[in-house]
Order: sequence, then C-alpha cells, then structure tokens
Amino acid sequence: MMQFAEVFSDLQIVVTLSRQLTWSHFLVLIPLKSVEAKQFYAQLAIKETFGVRELRKQIANKAFERTEIANLQSSQKENFPINTFKDPYLLDFLGLQNDYLEKDIETAILHDLEKFILELGKGFAFVERQKRMIIDGEDFYLDLLFYHRSLKRLVAIELKLGKFQAKYKGQMELYLKWLNKNEKQEGEETPIGLILCAESSKEQVELLEMHKDGIMVAEYWTELPPKKELERKLHLALIEAKERFERKKLM
Repeated sequence: MMQFAEVFSDLQIVVTLSRQLTWSHFLVLIPLKSVEAKQFYAQLAIKETFGVRELRKQIANKAFERTEIANLQSSQKENFPINTFKDPYLLDFLGLQNDYLEKDIETAILHDLEKFILELGKGFAFVERQKRMIIDGEDFYLDLLFYHRSLKRLVAIELKLGKFQAKYKGQMELYLKWLNKNEKQEGEETPIGLILCAESSKEQVELLEMHKDGIMVAEYWTELPPKKELERKLHLALIEAKERFERKKLM
C-alpha cells in the first residue's frame, strides 16, 4: 500500500483508474520503472479490457517500448495516428519454418487471425485477403486489408520478405490512393498502410518520410528471442529511434 501511494500519488488519477482496474492490475503496474509505461499499460488494460494475465503478457512482450518505437516514425504534430502500430511485431505464434515465402506468412496469419489481431491491437477488423485492384487494365493485389473501428479508416497491410526497399513506398502509395478513390465510404478517414518486413531500413524510412503519406514500416519477428535479448534489442532500437527523431526536429 505504501508503494502504491508513492507510485500513484495523484488522487484524481487513482480514482479514475480504480473504477476500471482491479487491485491485482495495480500490483502488476507498480514495479514498472517509468511513469509513462505505467500510464500506457493502465490505459491499454482499460481500453482492451485486459485481465491480469494478458496485462502481464503485454508487459513481458514489451508492448510499450514497441509502440514508442513506432510512434517515433512520425511526430504528434502531423496527422498520423499514434499508439496504433508497433515495431517490431512478434509473430512467433505463426510457427513458420526458415524457408517460408510471403504467401506462407499470409496463410499462417489467416489461420491464426485472432492472435494476429491481438498483436495488432484492439479495433482492427479483418476485411479481405488479396484485395484485387484493377488499374489501367492490370491486376494488383494487396496482401491484407483491415478496418480500424475507432480510427474509422481502412488499413492496408503488405508483407515483405527480407529487408525494406524504397520501391515498396510507391507500391503502397498506389494501393492507398486506389482504396481512397474506390473503397472509402462516407464518414471514413483516408486509408493508411502498414508495410511489414523481416528487416527494416531505418535510414531509408526516415529519408522517405513515409508517415507523411500515411505509411508505417515495421519489422516482424517470427522467432521470439530470450527475455534478456529481447530487452537488449528493443532498448537499442528505441535509442536509435529517439536519435533519429531528435535529428528530424533539428532539420
């Protein structure tokens, strides 16, 4: 109780949280080191109605750090949704072998769609696989199409093997413009895109300023490293992302 009083000293915040979280939730939140992490996980548990077990899992899988890394691709001054994407995405539950293809990832995601949506976050609803788009008489196919209920916009997802390449931006821009013209319904916002790659090219993504075109780039990991290695890799990734963000502000 003394630790609780020290960590959650603002009575107004405590009253608000206590109406929606249990004492067991607070016991999980108290040991977290930063105030920002405590607030993030508290709001996440409320928004997605997480029980204590799922809250522990989100903390173990570093949802806060991965969301922060994704948020740093853009700035809050720009019209791009924050706290919506993560980087990287942990897709170890797909059980893919080393020689998998893009279509194998797609098939595995659809087989474990519920787990994939849980990893994406609450609010995502699956719409279509291999969305067909006819442009200049030529067929184009988007890997996965989702809709985000609270954002009120379509979310296009492209799956890529290997490292991010600059040409992926043009492809996603084409898909988003087609969706905006042909699929966006009244009352919806402009569609946005997520490019999932086995490895991101951080400098290319920064130079291309993907977020200004409504595009997020994130890595996916098909194997979950040991806890200490996960913490180390995400810590380094977060430092690098913050350094890029600071450089962007100085430009």
